[in-house]
Formats: sequence, C-alpha cells, structure tokens
Amino acid sequence: MPCPFLGSFNQAFVRNYGSSLMKQYGNYCPMISRAFRTLGQDETKCPFIQQNSIISEAPKEMSEDIVEPVNSFKYEKFFNDQISAKKKDYSYRIFRKVSRLAADGVYPQALEGQENRRVTVWCANDYLGASRHPVVQDAAIAAIKSYGTGAGGTRNIAGNSQMTEKLEGEIAKLHNKPAALIFSSCFVANDATLSTLAKILPDCIVYSDAGNHASMIQGIRNSRAPKHIFRHNDPNHLRELLSKSPAGVPKLVVFETVHSMSGAICPLEEMCNIAHQYGALTFVDEVHAVGLYGKSGAGIGEERGVQHLIDIVSGTLGKAYGNVGGYIAGSTLLIDTIRSLAPGFIFTTALPPPVLAGSLAAIRLLASEEGRNLRSKHQAIVRYFKLSLLVAGLPQLPSVSHIVPVPIKGADKVALVAESLMKRGHYVQAINYPTVARGDERLRFAPGPYHTPEMVDSLVTALIESFHENNINFDQFMVNGACRECSMEYKADIMQDELLKFPMQVA
Repeated sequence: MPCPFLGSFNQAFVRNYGSSLMKQYGNYCPMISRAFRTLGQDETKCPFIQQNSIISEAPKEMSEDIVEPVNSFKYEKFFNDQISAKKKDYSYRIFRKVSRLAADGVYPQALEGQENRRVTVWCANDYLGASRHPVVQDAAIAAIKSYGTGAGGTRNIAGNSQMTEKLEGEIAKLHNKPAALIFSSCFVANDATLSTLAKILPDCIVYSDAGNHASMIQGIRNSRAPKHIFRHNDPNHLRELLSKSPAGVPKLVVFETVHSMSGAICPLEEMCNIAHQYGALTFVDEVHAVGLYGKSGAGIGEERGVQHLIDIVSGTLGKAYGNVGGYIAGSTLLIDTIRSLAPGFIFTTALPPPVLAGSLAAIRLLASEEGRNLRSKHQAIVRYFKLSLLVAGLPQLPSVSHIVPVPIKGADKVALVAESLMKRGHYVQAINYPTVARGDERLRFAPGPYHTPEMVDSLVTALIESFHENNINFDQFMVNGACRECSMEYKADIMQDELLKFPMQVA
C-alpha cells in the first residue's frame, strides 16, 4: 500500500527532495516515525519507504545535522585586494564630508568634516547657484506640500503627473524640439537612449568621440553595436571614418559640446554637417552647457544657432539647473520609441514632485533676464580667475569654457595639493584615474557668479602656498603681489570694474 501523502507527489520530486520531506514531515506519520526509531527493523514500517531506498536513508540525515566544509572563494580577501590596489596607486576615492550652505551671506561656502569647518567650494557643478535660488526653492517646497516628496513608482504604474508633462514640454521648447523625455539622471538618459537606439536600428554603426563621458561609453557598449572611435573633437577624423561606412546603414555620431574635464568646446556645426553628409543621426550631450550658454540657456547649440542640426540632445537637471535628473529631446517618434522600449526609462521610479517643480522653475529662471545676468557675471568671474592664475604663473589647461583645469601630474601630488587647499579653507576635489587618464591628473575649478574677486585672490594665494608646500615647481611671475621682473604691483581694476557691472547680491 503506497503512502497516501508521499504518493501524491511526482516521483522525481520525491527522489530529489525526499530527505527534506522526511525531516519536515516524518514525525507526523506514525509509520515513518516508527521506522526512524527502529532504523528499518520494524516489519510494519511504511510500505512507501520499503520501495524507495533513497527515502529509507532519511533517518541518518535526521539524526545528524552536519554540513561538510566547502572550499569556497575568498570573497572578502578579493575585495580587500581590490581596495588595497586602489589605495596604493592613489586612485582610491575619498568622499569628503562637505555640506554646502544655501543661505544668503554664506553661499558658496560649506561645512566640512566632523568639526563643521567653513570652507569655500570651488568644484560644484551647481554652476549658477540655482539650487539655492528662492524661486526654485519655493517651487519645490510648494510641490512637496501639494503632492508629497515621492513619485510613488514608475510613470507607467504610479501615473504620469501633469508636472512631468509640463517639464518635458518646457525642455522641448528650450531645445526647439517637438518632444522630450526625462530620466532619473543624465547617466541613465545617455545609457538608456544609446543602448536602445543602437540595438534596435538594424546593423547600426556608432561613431564615438574619444573624449566621451562614461555614460555614453556604457550605452554604446550595452548596445553591442559595432563602433568606431574618432579623435576628440576632430571632424577630419570623423569624416575619414564615416567615408568608409556602407551606404544606407543606420549610423549614430555621439559627442559632447563642453568637455567636463578639459573645458574644451567641440566644433559643433562642422561635426553635425559631416554626420548628416553620411546619413548619420547626431547624439549631442549638452550636460555641461545647458543653463550656461545661449540666450535662453539651451547650450552651445543655441549660442551658435545650430540647434536644428542636433537630432538628439541630452542634458541634465542636476548641474546648472540645480536639481537632479536627465533628459533627451528630439523628434516625436524618436522620443516615443525610447519611451516605449528603453528599460532604463520604463523600470525606473519617476522623478519626485519637488524635483519636477524645482527643475521647471530653474529652466524658466535661467531663460529670463535674470538668468542672462547670472551667466554674464559667471563668465566675468571665470575670466578673472583664469587671468589671476596666469599672472601668478600657475599652470592651467587651455579652456574656452567655464571649466578651469589646473594640471598636477601624479595622483599622489594632486591629492596632496587638494588636501593643502582644504587646510587653507578651499575645497576642490582631486581628479584622477579613471575620470582622466593616468598622467593627466588635475584640479578642476568651477567658479560661479557668487564667488567674489576676494575669494579668487585668496584661492590663488592658497594654491601658490600649496604648490610650494608639496615641492611642485611652477613659473612664478608674482613675488609679494608684484611682478618679479619690474616690481610693478599687480592690480585687477579692469576686471573688478567688469564684475561690478552686475548688480546682484554676492556673498
């Protein structure tokens, strides 16, 4: 007579999991429990066990709960080795405890470390201080009071808020495109868009600038489409590669306008024209340009009057617009395709109400006359900083944008200078591998409209002292505030006058 309980299971299931079943349920069956006690000597033991030898071995497993040691991979040792290697070559990233302050009279300062020491921040990408502007703050606060702090889920599940559609409409208008789509970050926007497009376009070939951001590189890799790398901002090399491409095959040309680490600006019109000549779509990252260039702050495309040449533009809400999130803008059908097919969009929680409201307010603010005033003062303080570095003989990479890189070769050296500056009340993060190539280490300064000439002067003095402190040579023009050759005192009256033209509150 078969067991009415075990007999109801599939035989393969019993063979695989019989031992576990015996452990959990054996004591509840008088026949089985008797068999466990007598170790198979009871003539009345369960007939099912008599017929299944694998189950008759269960008493041994129930009486012993010993797990044989397994020679497993040494995970913690592996992780320790990885971190140790990063520390040895000075590429280990230390996150500074820096809390930026937003109030009038203290911005752009921050509280640093456990002691909450005041330092001036020089490396934030909140380029125009939009994150602390009253209009942006009030919009975010009002949205929290009306709609709460969170979106509640993906747009597909939790619903598509009216603020989301307003923000996308404003972004599309900003870039002179029919449609736009917002993402949780611009990394996700670039990755999701490029991986989806290059994957679904049949036999698509990608042409990627050698200086592209990691988000674009990741998207291209994830698409598994064939790719060609052209030299950074080199339209001739792009043309050479495209000229060898097969006709009629979909192509994507991918590049940035303002390079985040060098401050270089691409030859946008020429590169777009070359791409279109060979039938390619242009994907242009304006992350470090939106809010900062053009009459409305739409970026380099607007400033140079070539927005129509950009097929897909990506931007961020987390830098000049002072919030968080990313976006793309383009044709209606293209945007709908990404909305419908990109996993990075479909399965990500929507941006929360305060971010939507704050971003919308920031875009409108920077498109206004006040925004243009902020941009003008921003460029003036950047020029003052570059000139001050030049006069001091301190090194700087050539940059025509708002980004000011100061090269300091060696990950150990750049970290030491950054630490020396912090001791003197100035916070700037050391940039090393993998953000830049080994040997191209630097400090990356981003002065803004709320930095004053006095702050710049203090920073330059601190830089000179930090270079000396760490035995880094540079061509020092100034000695005790005067030219080393003619002893003439250095004054920046012209730059000071230029800065005073902008009547705005400065900390």
